[in-house]
Amino acid sequence: MFESVLTLQAEFDELQSELADPELHSNPARSKKVNRRYAELSRIIAAWNEWKEIGENLDAARELAEEDSSFAEEIPGLEVQLEDTSAKLRRLLIPRDELDARDVIMEIKMGEGGAESALFAADLLRMYLHYAESKKWKTEIIEQTTSDLGGIKDIQLAIKSNTNDPAEGVWAHLKYEGGVHRVQRVPATESQGRIHTSAAGVLVFPEVDEPEEVEINHNDLKIDVYRSSGPGGQSVNTTDSAVRITHLPTGIVVAMQNEKSQLQNKEAGMRVLRARVLARQQEEIDAAASLVRKGQIRTMDRSERIRTYNFPENRIADHRTGYKAYNLDSVMNGALDAVIESCILADEATRLAEIGDHD
Repeated sequence: MFESVLTLQAEFDELQSELADPELHSNPARSKKVNRRYAELSRIIAAWNEWKEIGENLDAARELAEEDSSFAEEIPGLEVQLEDTSAKLRRLLIPRDELDARDVIMEIKMGEGGAESALFAADLLRMYLHYAESKKWKTEIIEQTTSDLGGIKDIQLAIKSNTNDPAEGVWAHLKYEGGVHRVQRVPATESQGRIHTSAAGVLVFPEVDEPEEVEINHNDLKIDVYRSSGPGGQSVNTTDSAVRITHLPTGIVVAMQNEKSQLQNKEAGMRVLRARVLARQQEEIDAAASLVRKGQIRTMDRSERIRTYNFPENRIADHRTGYKAYNLDSVMNGALDAVIESCILADEATRLAEIGDHD
């Protein structure tokens, strides 16, 4: 059982040796990759050592129980520990998404529902900012367009962690958030007290570690400049500082106008464009490898309704996992752990079933 860990132990030992080599740190890209893999394997090796130790203790207790009945009392507890550790190790051995340790770029867009949708998009932004704060992640607003009532028409923000552990990565948690988020509540603009249903869309892309990681040919770009049309400084409406970048091979379009200079907007646009292209490439790889499952939790369908936020009932419901709770007020203040954990566990269960089918 768990024979595959022997191969991982050998890889772990090699990584330890590489981390001790001063030369590694002269190559930031390689150093980041090695540290991430080392952090991932550290969890597996620790669980494996714990599993072996409990197994040895159980064998010893069974052997000694033949001569001393007091040891027999330890056996049931050790059997439970061994079963729990086996389940933990089995989860850790599920092939992990290689992007899990990545930071992300998240986009939140108003959808159906007009002004109320924009206000809900602002509420979602606040929710994710509080969640990031609880994880000690850093956030940076790259671009945003606000509505007259203080809502959000469209916003792009970067979310970064300071860990190399894929299990604690931003992408590992937020990749499940992409899709349509539906809200049911009485809008601030509703005078009759009627409940309305509206929606906002969320897109999540893994951040590119190094610009060279995603090859984008300048000849494949169509770059347009135009006048900014909102808050942003003295240059707004007086100079062509806003930038729209179209990646011709994929049709991906990114527009930036938050910064005062054309160069800054272009740099911000390229950052978002690289993340979108990386996500597109990964989706194609997943599809080619037949990893896109019918019951997949992280959907590639941007139009799928994934979650409902019902304010009158204080209810949050995830339609992919069946998760439901009546603590929406807490969730909107960033208490997203249980909701996201339901997605992680459902995804792992599907992957475990796939591994079983291939055995």
